[in-house]
Amino acid sequence: MQGKRGLIMGVANDRSIAWGIARAMHEAGAQLAFSYQGDNFGKRVQPLAESLGSDILLDVDVTDDDSLDAAFAQLAETWPTIDFLVHAIAYSDKSELTGRFINTSRKNFKHSMEISAYSFIDVARRAYPMMKENGGTLLTMTYQGSNKVVPNYNVMGVAKAALESATRYLANDLGPDGIRVNAISPGPMKTLAGAAIGGARRTYKHTDLNAPMRANATLEAIGGTAVYLASDAGACTSGEIIHVDGGYHVLGMPQAENL
Repeated sequence: MQGKRGLIMGVANDRSIAWGIARAMHEAGAQLAFSYQGDNFGKRVQPLAESLGSDILLDVDVTDDDSLDAAFAQLAETWPTIDFLVHAIAYSDKSELTGRFINTSRKNFKHSMEISAYSFIDVARRAYPMMKENGGTLLTMTYQGSNKVVPNYNVMGVAKAALESATRYLANDLGPDGIRVNAISPGPMKTLAGAAIGGARRTYKHTDLNAPMRANATLEAIGGTAVYLASDAGACTSGEIIHVDGGYHVLGMPQAENL
């Protein structure tokens, strides 16, 4: 990653998946910029960014076109081109990440889809001019609740299904310009976002006990996967959903000892 520059979107704290990726990118030699939303998150992100030698912080609301335009214009003033972008942004009302999916409200459905799926398309459209001359990589984060039912994941499963489909369509759109688009699908993680889902601790423990590797994913493993995808080693990988979940996604039922 020496000589490569990119934007990390979605760091909330030092347990965030986006932070694990940022750290791995930095260790591999990349230069980083960070986005955040609002002063509260800005206060958390600034010291983390500074610890990796970054002084480029962009306050951006992905539901606001003017905010996105201003952020990418600000980034372009410093870096006319970028080599990668990491989108680790998702949201749903916590009250709807428990109980029955059928009770999903129209308001939260639209809001969840806008932030968790559409924002990746919106960000890609703005990153494209900064990548089209030299190529680049767009990465987003998903979860297997997109194609299998996970209790309490509810509307986020539908949003992640849309995000994964968007990943494939963007890969096809941008491939002729040398831009690769992929998604990483970690297993359950002890993150701020993961904690919002009902039964998160039991889900984490279940995966830990039953994954073929008998372990959940680590930030280091997810970060290493992101480095591979954004580096020259990933030059022929696009439109993929890469699972980093200890192999849990291949199972049809729990291990024999846990039945």
